[in-house]
Amino acid sequence: MDKTKRIALVAHDNRKRDLKEWVEYNYRTLVRHNLISTGTTGRMVEETIRAKFEHDRVPNEGVKIKRLRSGPLGGDLQLGGLIADGKIDFVIFFWDPMEPFPHDVDVKALLRVAVLYNIPIACNRSTADFMISSPLMNEKYLPVTKDYSEYLKRKLP
Repeated sequence: MDKTKRIALVAHDNRKRDLKEWVEYNYRTLVRHNLISTGTTGRMVEETIRAKFEHDRVPNEGVKIKRLRSGPLGGDLQLGGLIADGKIDFVIFFWDPMEPFPHDVDVKALLRVAVLYNIPIACNRSTADFMISSPLMNEKYLPVTKDYSEYLKRKLP
């Protein structure tokens, strides 16, 4: 992990307001990193950061967010693929534990692949606060990864 992190931002509809508030508070840190987001969340994050630049009368640093598809349209799976390809350093995913979603299996797959590849993932604001305020946020970091070579060599029945 380089000093400049590749941060994925995702929020279910009922949690977008929470993520918006978190982004408003942390936008100056976030814009120093590469942001990736699923569809509508990406648009909301981009608009929130632009509004904060204007409100604070800070020169707009031209925030760019790589936007994937909307979660239910495959965005969660795209994000999982980026994790598997080593292109995401950590994930902020404010998901709604109280609502069933048609793409619940995709959400579960995303959470699984993040754990599989030892990617830090915050599923609530407290964890996101701890992650973004960590001294490791601005340092190079080499996460320990599990060696799956034996698993890949196994013989199938």
